[in-house]
Amino acid sequence: MSRIAGLVLTAVLMALVAAFPAEAQVPEPPKTPTAEGTGGSAATIDPLATQTAVKVLRSGGNAVDAAVAAAGVLGVTEPFSCGIGGGGFMVIYDAKHRRVDTIDSRETAPQGLTEDAFAQWDSSNLAQFTEARAGGLSVGVPGTVRGWETALKRYGTRRLSSLLRPAEKIGRKGFTIDATFNQQVSDNANLFDDFTPSRELYLTPAQTAKPVGAVQRNPDMARTYQRIGRDPDNFYEGRIARDISQAVQHPPVAPDSDRPHPIHAGSMTPGDLARYRAIRRDPTKIGYRGLDIYGMAPPSSGGSTIGEALNIMEGFPRTEARTDKLHQYLQASKLAYADRGKYVGDPAYVKPSVPLRGLLSDGFAAERRPLVDSTSPTAVATPGDPWPYNGHGHGGNGKVSSDDEGPSTTHLTVADRWGNVVTYTFTIEQIGGSGITVPGRGFLLNNELTDFNFTTGTANSPAPGKRPRSSMAPTLVFDHGHPALALGSPGGSTIITTVLQILVNKIDFGMSLPDALAAPRASQRNSATSDAEPAFLAQDGPALQARGHVFKQVDYIGVATGIAFLGRGRQQAAAEPTRRGGGSAMVVKPR
Repeated sequence: MSRIAGLVLTAVLMALVAAFPAEAQVPEPPKTPTAEGTGGSAATIDPLATQTAVKVLRSGGNAVDAAVAAAGVLGVTEPFSCGIGGGGFMVIYDAKHRRVDTIDSRETAPQGLTEDAFAQWDSSNLAQFTEARAGGLSVGVPGTVRGWETALKRYGTRRLSSLLRPAEKIGRKGFTIDATFNQQVSDNANLFDDFTPSRELYLTPAQTAKPVGAVQRNPDMARTYQRIGRDPDNFYEGRIARDISQAVQHPPVAPDSDRPHPIHAGSMTPGDLARYRAIRRDPTKIGYRGLDIYGMAPPSSGGSTIGEALNIMEGFPRTEARTDKLHQYLQASKLAYADRGKYVGDPAYVKPSVPLRGLLSDGFAAERRPLVDSTSPTAVATPGDPWPYNGHGHGGNGKVSSDDEGPSTTHLTVADRWGNVVTYTFTIEQIGGSGITVPGRGFLLNNELTDFNFTTGTANSPAPGKRPRSSMAPTLVFDHGHPALALGSPGGSTIITTVLQILVNKIDFGMSLPDALAAPRASQRNSATSDAEPAFLAQDGPALQARGHVFKQVDYIGVATGIAFLGRGRQQAAAEPTRRGGGSAMVVKPR
């Protein structure tokens, strides 16, 4: 079909949508950002996913069951941010045994990846980063399915096949395209247009985004869910594994692709998929103002960076003025990011080790704390030395690494009536990942390997089998041994500051969870300027600028969800009221 004919057809389709609004076969409940009640709760970015989680809870499933079911739906309705073509981190509170467990389903590099695989590009240059991203070279071995399997084997009460049925139904029957979905396709239309299966699934014949109000279906995704529901090994062995490796090694580039640079193939083999394992890891833990805060350990830098920043802040009085507290938040973030950049990476590859104990020690925080006021807000901080506080090992860990993660990803938070809690962040990296939809399978592949530093010799440089460092920060807060708060956010490297600022809002400023989550945000990641939302600049910008801070305005930072535990079985679920179109919160028994 010619481009002119395609444009005409698209115009006709849009006119039909306007005249006869297409109703999705699976109706979508309204978005409500806050819900309070008993019996369990859930919060995600998408009302269909939240509704699915609450239905599982209402029918007797637990928090892990509900989280997996919601994640399956998000893989259909939020496919540009997450899905089985990527990976993530899950933090679980097991109420029966009163313990916190974490599951690392982060992607791994294929055995054929070399340390200099991305050395020809500059990750800080958007055009060069985009070239590195598009195609098979950037694709890591997906871990999401193994993560679900691991969580369900240890904590679940339902079979994966039953938990994926709601997502299968949505894939077959479709859902209504909203403004966010439309915008994400529009922003990636040039990328999707280069790969035949992505073009066919997400674009009109004129290679544009389908209009708001149209129905998006994905029957290939539904069939894929059926196969992995019967046996997760079907994803890592056999036909699906062969189809993934074929798409990576021979990207399904459209014959008329006009991309100005070559599409780079990757080396992933079926053997790489067969070798993949999700890993249960010990969580990070720190104390902050009488509370215990648990997070995700390396290869995520979420737990270590949030923990270090809070340790630094705890040495300042809780009752200081708002501007002073925000100054401390920004400067403590700067220092913690400096240390993350030098020391944090995949613990199986960082030599001699990641000095996690030192980074989270009170002694190291005390050493860094004076720099909050003595370091200029516009200066780039240098890493400290946590090794004397680590208890073992010695100095090292190579060059300081850069910070170039994409702003995509999604987060969900679920709790059940028995007190079990799940906070789960998962992703395919950039919005749209590598751009490759696996032919006949309906899911996008990640570009997670671009989370490695493109230079060699850092704690986060590429290596065969290695997991890229992440900023994902699913977090649990306990008060005297009882869950008080669960939260997390997408947003690339801003995930850490989003979660950290919500904690400061909630604990130091005494806000409710919905207010702490909705409050204007700023993000400092060890640079001369801090990102800030317009409302933050209007509210706090002048006072902080008088202290020497310089800001760069951005549209929004993070898209968080969380649950606050109010006592006597009451739970308050909260999602974003407006960011990225707003989120969805529900409870089993509303009050």
